[in-house]
Amino acid sequence: MSPQAREVLAEALKLSPMERAELVEQILSSFEFADREKVDQLWAREAEDRISAHGRGEIGASSAGRVFEEIEKDRK
Repeated sequence: MSPQAREVLAEALKLSPMERAELVEQILSSFEFADREKVDQLWAREAEDRISAHGRGEIGASSAGRVFEEIEKDRK
């Protein structure tokens, strides 16, 4: 990793989990590739499947705040 990339990473890690997630989304969106539409469709289907499974009581849910707290705890 270049010194500039290391510096950007260090600054990014100072952001809140939500800000980092938004940054990652923006960076990933900057990549254009042939299968992008297919990947987006697969992610949409996965999300719908998880919502349906939750509705049927097959899986539980956690608040975003709790998830990000766990991520922060694991980072330290």
